[in-house]
Amino acid sequence: MEMKKWMLAIASFASAVLLTACSDVPTSNTAAGDAAGTKIGTTIKVGFNLELSGVTSSYGQFEEKGAKLAIKEINADGGVDGKKLQAISKDNKSETAEAATVATALTSEGANIIIGPATSGASGASISSVTSAGVPMISPSGTQTNLVADKSGKVQDYFFRATFTDENQAEFMAEYATANLQAKKVVLYYDNSSDYAKGIADTFKDSFDGEVVAEATFASGDKDFQAAITKFKNADFDAIVMPGYYNETGSITKQIREAGIDAPILGPDGFDSPQFAQLATKSASNSVYYLSAFVISASEKAQAFYDAYVAEYGEEPSMFSALAYDAVHMAAKAAEGAKTSIDIKNNLAALKDFEGVTGTVSIDKEHNVVKTVYVVGLKNGEQDTIDTIRIDK
Repeated sequence: MEMKKWMLAIASFASAVLLTACSDVPTSNTAAGDAAGTKIGTTIKVGFNLELSGVTSSYGQFEEKGAKLAIKEINADGGVDGKKLQAISKDNKSETAEAATVATALTSEGANIIIGPATSGASGASISSVTSAGVPMISPSGTQTNLVADKSGKVQDYFFRATFTDENQAEFMAEYATANLQAKKVVLYYDNSSDYAKGIADTFKDSFDGEVVAEATFASGDKDFQAAITKFKNADFDAIVMPGYYNETGSITKQIREAGIDAPILGPDGFDSPQFAQLATKSASNSVYYLSAFVISASEKAQAFYDAYVAEYGEEPSMFSALAYDAVHMAAKAAEGAKTSIDIKNNLAALKDFEGVTGTVSIDKEHNVVKTVYVVGLKNGEQDTIDTIRIDK
C-alpha cells in the first residue's frame, strides 16, 4: 500500500476526553434507483439505530445522549425551515441482525434520516435496508474502511459517517509511533476476533517504517493475557501497538504494567471509554496513547458542547457523544430545503466545511469525512497531552 503523507501538528491542551471503536462486517450494495424515500411532513423524523444494550452499549448510550442534546438545541432555535426534529429511538442490542431489523422498522415508521449504528458491523448490516427505502444513515463512529463502497468501488449512496476510517487510524498510528514515540521496534498485540482490529493491524504493518519484532493476538472475552505477555516481555522493543476495544485492552494494560513493562502503549479509538482506565487502573494508565476525534479545548464550539452536555446529563461527554451530536447537526444542515429523505441524502453528499464540535467536516466523493484527528496521552488514568493530526492534502 502506498503510504499517504501525513503532517503532524503538535499542540498540548488541558481538557478531559474519553474515546471510540467499531466492529466489522462486509457491506452490500443494493440498487437504489427505484427507492422512493420518505416525505418530510410537519416534522423531520430522525431515527436512532443505536447500541443501547449489549456488549457495546457504552458507545450507543453516549451517542443517544449526544444526539438528543443536538435535537433539543436545534428545536429550541426554531428547528429546520420552521419544522421541529422528532426523534424515534430504538435499541439494536449490539447485534448486527437486530440493527438491520431496526433500520427497516425506522424507515417503515417514516424516518427521514437515521443516526447510527455506532459500530461498523451493525452499520454494515443496516445499509441494505436504508438503501432499499431511500433513507440516508449517518454512523457517528463506524470506522470500517470499506463500508462506503463495495468491492467494485461503487459508493453506498445512503451511507455516511462522521468519523475517520480504520485505514486512517492505522496510518496515523504508524506515523505517530515513529514521529512522536521515536519507536523503531514495536510489538503488535491485537484482537484477532475483530475485523476492526485485524484491519488496523494489517494496515499498520504496511505503513510502519520500523520493525514489528513480535506479534501476539487475543480474542474478545479473554481475561488472562499472561502467556502472550511473557512471550514478548524480553523482546527488544520501543512501544506496544494494541488494536482492540477497551473491554480487553484495559485489562491487558493492567497486566502489562504488572509484568514490569513500562513501554508506551499506542491504541486506536477503541480505547475510548471511561471503562478503559477503570479496567487498567489509574496507576497502570501511564504512557498510554490513543486516537480520538474530540477534545474540548480544540474550539469554542467544542467547549460550549461540553458545558451543555454536563449541564444536561451531569457527566462528561465522550467522543461518541460529540460525534453523534455532530451527526445530528450534519443531518439538520442537509435537511434545509429538503422535501424528502432523498433530498437529505443528496445534500449530505455535497456537505463541505461544516463546523462541528469535532472539527471542520467535509464529505468526500466516497462519503468519507476529511477532518482533524487527535491523539490523547494518559497519565495516571487522566488525559495529560493532546497531539493534533491533520491530513496533508
